[in-house]
Amino acid sequence: MEIRQLVTFIRASQFQSFSKAAESLGYSQSAVTVQIRALEDELGVRLFDRLGKRVVLTGQGENFLQNAKRILDEVYNAQQSIKNNGELTGTLHIGTLESLCFYRLPPLLQQFRAAHPKVSVRVCTGSPEEMIEKMERGDVDLICILDEPRDSANWHKCVEVPEEVVFVCSPSLPLPHQGALCVSELLDKPFFLTEKNANYRRRFDRFLAAHDIELSPSLEISDTSFIIKMLESNQGVSLLPKFAVEEGIREGKLQRLEVSDFRVTMYRQVLYHKDKWCTPEMKAFLKLAEQA
Repeated sequence: MEIRQLVTFIRASQFQSFSKAAESLGYSQSAVTVQIRALEDELGVRLFDRLGKRVVLTGQGENFLQNAKRILDEVYNAQQSIKNNGELTGTLHIGTLESLCFYRLPPLLQQFRAAHPKVSVRVCTGSPEEMIEKMERGDVDLICILDEPRDSANWHKCVEVPEEVVFVCSPSLPLPHQGALCVSELLDKPFFLTEKNANYRRRFDRFLAAHDIELSPSLEISDTSFIIKMLESNQGVSLLPKFAVEEGIREGKLQRLEVSDFRVTMYRQVLYHKDKWCTPEMKAFLKLAEQA
């Protein structure tokens, strides 16, 4: 039994496809098929059922998957203990949202870098759907998203923390009255919003549709920091995560609005695919993320 066979087996189980596993590992499909067949012959069991173009783990395959992950974990730990006295030197690829990247991830990465300076960290950003797709394809090790609770039997969810989303405006924006407002009282103001179908924007759009309210935003953009700059220099209203705007509110550059008929909470979630081997680098990051 060879380590490369275990790596190939784990990747094939993740993609449920020999061809996709081959592509991700830089092998030919025939090489993957040969490795899996050799592994099955040595173990004396069938690890996959072939269902057309898909391959699905058998019951024995499911049991062996957990052992394969443990074996790779031990091999990696042994290599690291010899090379660097246990110091982590691998890579960590994180997928996240732009807002989390700017406002929640930096302190976490600062802690991680201080503890593990030799780990190479890569970060890519996109929508929750784009990040989930990357996780499913094995393009990233783990993802940090802000969304409604997302669950799947194919994922491990390590963190789920509520994050309030609030209405904010320019301090100079004229308001109809003091105190709590209704959404309908803000409709004559310029709205600077994230793009449609983006987590909390999607919830807001559902609210508007349910109340037969039409709203044409003055600006739609995925960049949260750009929306904040627009609010600071122009009279407008937006709906943004509290963590992204609390500094601006403290400094008087933004004003929080109390809106009585629409409140929303999203959840900061850290996920990785259940068939992904959880590397020591991932474990170290997840430990910090759970404490944050």
